[in-house]
Amino acid sequence: MVAATTVLAIIIIWSVFSRPLDHRGITSALFLTAAGFVVGTSALGWLDISVESAVVERIAEVALVLLLFSDATRLDLRSLRRELGWPSRLLLIGLPLTMLAGVGAGALVFPGMALASVALLATMLASTDAALGQKVVTDTAVPARVRQALDVESGLNDGLAVPFFLVALEIANAELETLPAWAVVGNMTVQIGWGLTGGLVAGILGGLLFRVADHRGWIGHEWRQVVPLAVALVAYTIALALGGSGFIAAFVGGIAFGRFSGARGSIVTLLTEEAGGFLAAVTWIGFAALALTLVMPYITWQVLVYAALSLTLVRMIPVAIAFAGQGVKRPTVAFIGWFGPRGLASLVFALLALERGVPDSEVVLTTVIVTVALSVILHGLTSVPLVAVYHRWYAAHSAEHPAAEEAVPATMSRPRRRLADPVRPDRGGESA
Repeated sequence: MVAATTVLAIIIIWSVFSRPLDHRGITSALFLTAAGFVVGTSALGWLDISVESAVVERIAEVALVLLLFSDATRLDLRSLRRELGWPSRLLLIGLPLTMLAGVGAGALVFPGMALASVALLATMLASTDAALGQKVVTDTAVPARVRQALDVESGLNDGLAVPFFLVALEIANAELETLPAWAVVGNMTVQIGWGLTGGLVAGILGGLLFRVADHRGWIGHEWRQVVPLAVALVAYTIALALGGSGFIAAFVGGIAFGRFSGARGSIVTLLTEEAGGFLAAVTWIGFAALALTLVMPYITWQVLVYAALSLTLVRMIPVAIAFAGQGVKRPTVAFIGWFGPRGLASLVFALLALERGVPDSEVVLTTVIVTVALSVILHGLTSVPLVAVYHRWYAAHSAEHPAAEEAVPATMSRPRRRLADPVRPDRGGESA
């Protein structure tokens, strides 16, 4: 009871002061992580929950499920293919190259680690979370096209990274348990196949039911927000019951619901987003109070080197390759490359790996937690000064080159509202 009261009190304090803190570059993740560390087992000892607790894992999982679903409901595949050149390049070129670069860096830094564990580590740290650099995707001083690229990328790459993570987890777990190759393939097929099934069944049926009922005026206004939330959880629970991935189900279910409900880009997923954001806030507090304390004795220079590489070269070189030949200037490439924070998805992946057990788990989990912690601090604190520096460059550059790539208008709505965003009356016509 003391732990729950403490967590809720921290969230209330952040909520009350979120706007002025956000304007100073103090992100929700940074504040909640710092507060969690202070009240956790490392200091006051008010949060004495085990990191292996099923409750901790389930809260983090459901948070990611709800955010994956709400992000995916806004995904328009046609627009992504025809209009969103930058996000498409970051997702289809940058994301796979980031995983490959992470494997290369891991093989160099951890030469004694099993290759399967290196690949798992790379996939766990491939997805980004724009909430850790909140100001970058909300400040109009940053060109709309840059904000859109970063926000669409972070909203979608965690869902796209899930299958890669599941494959890497199965292979790493097979090495630990000496499972035959056919068992690994079978487990991967079950996870992905039933995840797709759960998502499609819940998303299509829920979307069609919502569309018909909404068209006929059967849904009370106060219940329109509940339907997407329930559909997201149904997709998740169906997949789990069948032995599939709840994350794949949530992402696919969100795409299907957005397509068949006719509610893509509307405010009907606002409750789903806010519920996911609330659970994510709880996860950040628990992360600092529990995980950071546990891994401190295991931090080595190799862990710190890999974390530094993951946040810099492993991310920035693939971004540069993704933008090659597109006329994008180096300051923009560097800005987008730096602001690829690691966040909630990486933490949830770490909890799943902890539950399953993998070779070199101590090093893998320590590296993920240290990388995320550094990202929370560095990306949060650098957002305000780097936005100012980049804005000065962009203002001068666009004045001389009005047709610059960075100046191209962006029209697609952002995938996800963040905790510090004001509630808008409607999202259907919002521009990035």
